[in-house]
Amino acid sequence: MVAEGQLANRHTWIDAMRLFAGLSMVGLHVTADAHGQPFPDATPSERVAPMLIRAVLYTARTELFLMISIFLLLMALERRPRGYGATIKEQARRLLVPFVFWTVFFAFYGLIKADALGYFSPEWAELAAWQSWVGFLLLGNVKYHMHFIPTLFALLLFYPAYRAAEKAPIFGLFAVVFLLMKQVLDPVIFKIFWGADILPYIVRLAKVATYTGYGLAAAAILGLWRRSEAPEREGWLGPVLLFAVGLFAFKLVAISDVIVTGQWDFAYAPGFWADYLMPIALLFICMCLGHRAWPGWISKVAKYTFGIYLCHPIFLDLAEVALKDSHLPPIALIGLEFLWTLPMTLAFVWLLGRSRWLGWTIGLGRFPQISRAVRSQPI
Repeated sequence: MVAEGQLANRHTWIDAMRLFAGLSMVGLHVTADAHGQPFPDATPSERVAPMLIRAVLYTARTELFLMISIFLLLMALERRPRGYGATIKEQARRLLVPFVFWTVFFAFYGLIKADALGYFSPEWAELAAWQSWVGFLLLGNVKYHMHFIPTLFALLLFYPAYRAAEKAPIFGLFAVVFLLMKQVLDPVIFKIFWGADILPYIVRLAKVATYTGYGLAAAAILGLWRRSEAPEREGWLGPVLLFAVGLFAFKLVAISDVIVTGQWDFAYAPGFWADYLMPIALLFICMCLGHRAWPGWISKVAKYTFGIYLCHPIFLDLAEVALKDSHLPPIALIGLEFLWTLPMTLAFVWLLGRSRWLGWTIGLGRFPQISRAVRSQPI
């Protein structure tokens, strides 16, 4: 019989991975300048520390968030089976309703940063165009982090296919095939549709199609977790760690070019594979360690991860505006932005989570029942 403490610890490892991914997103976004560039005005020596920090944090990419979300959905379906329609309806309510709320919020909140950095007029013109709102709602391009939600929802539509990899984990290797398709398709799509309004939509369709490989990989890891025992998983740990170290070495080569040039490097093929395979390796490593003791506070804090991901740009924008004329070296900017953004985001998300009316915006609590609240008021 499994002890109660062991049972409570059984899935803490996935919460740990979720929390790491959320905190890494904050660190990742502060390791670029206010325009999302690798500090091009700094000297190469000033870019060394920021880019090395970014190389570590970039191991927990958005793709890791996608895998964790699919993993958790498949676990939930095992505990509480339900039909396809009911599942998608529930996911739409949990993901798309908060997405619309934050889309409207960030569309207008972004005007603060636009005014401070001198691009208010084009930003306002973009908000006035209906085509922009189509992109905001379908692509999530209202803010650099919002693309995650519509992409995740599109991937969840294919969850029945992922269950094949849960039953036969070998299908998880198809993730490599789909990533190869992405590597080949992306340049072709950009070449054919460059300058066309439809380009971002074609790119997103290709992304969703190829990212289904991450769903298969997540399901395969879940299947291995359920079929294996702790000693067997310990035996997998060494080879997977070696694989991850090899991937990270390629990341360092790619980042060295960024340090020298001050421009992102999208052409280095080994860097592509290092970036896109690392989330799978991280989730696998964490699964190998899942049977070990994990602190109980991890699961308590992890429930705020969705809120951290959604809300941290609120405070990062304020930091970038406050520091825009500071002329500090990049590492100082990173430190100040992180030390402001993370605690303020945590406090803000904690308050939202305790709110009866706004907890649903970060995936906590139920939607407020306005009619019931009105009836409960004394006459």
